[in-house]
Amino acid sequence: MQLLLTSGGVTNASIHAALERMLDRPVAEARALCVPTAQWGHPLCGPASVRGLIAADPDFRHLTGLGWGSLGALELTALPTIGADRWVPWVREADVLLVDGGDATYLAHWLRESGLADLLPTLPDLVWVGVSAGSMVLTPRIGELFVEWAGAPDDRTLGLVDFAIFPHLNAFATHTPEAAERWAAGIGGPAYAIDEQTAIAVVDGRVEVVSEGEWTRFDG
Repeated sequence: MQLLLTSGGVTNASIHAALERMLDRPVAEARALCVPTAQWGHPLCGPASVRGLIAADPDFRHLTGLGWGSLGALELTALPTIGADRWVPWVREADVLLVDGGDATYLAHWLRESGLADLLPTLPDLVWVGVSAGSMVLTPRIGELFVEWAGAPDDRTLGLVDFAIFPHLNAFATHTPEAAERWAAGIGGPAYAIDEQTAIAVVDGRVEVVSEGEWTRFDG
């Protein structure tokens, strides 16, 4: 699996070019599934924002609204009740998963419960495009600052990469470089703070920062 881990989506030409290199085809020819699940775990998200993601509303122009060849929705909370024989082919036929933000611990829970977490290592050609929590869920932990789901036992996530991510650098008053530095001090390992114009690309284990904005690496 190839990873494009972003804060705000495919927001500039550099990130778009990185995405199409991973896909090995134009976005307009690629089959995408969007995953809204993380939104249900965050108190600021809900039916309207999930609808906007799936409908590719202008607010989601950097993710579902990129002009995909085909676009479907994959709701992880439904998968355990319908059987793998139905949903696994949907994932195998997709070129890319568009994994939106919300709460990363809630998303991690449902990635495990649905069985998708176990399937991912068998999909070397699949591209994972994460936004915010959709990126953070692949890290070892997210820090208490970002846990919004009341059911989370702790801040641990899937750990498919060995670094943590602080998203939305300078996008909010609370997401300053100083706040990122304090957060990183509690992570205890390598971490990146990234803004809306930055992505972290992971291909064959090689990590590359793709940015037209601001970012910082913390070595832990």
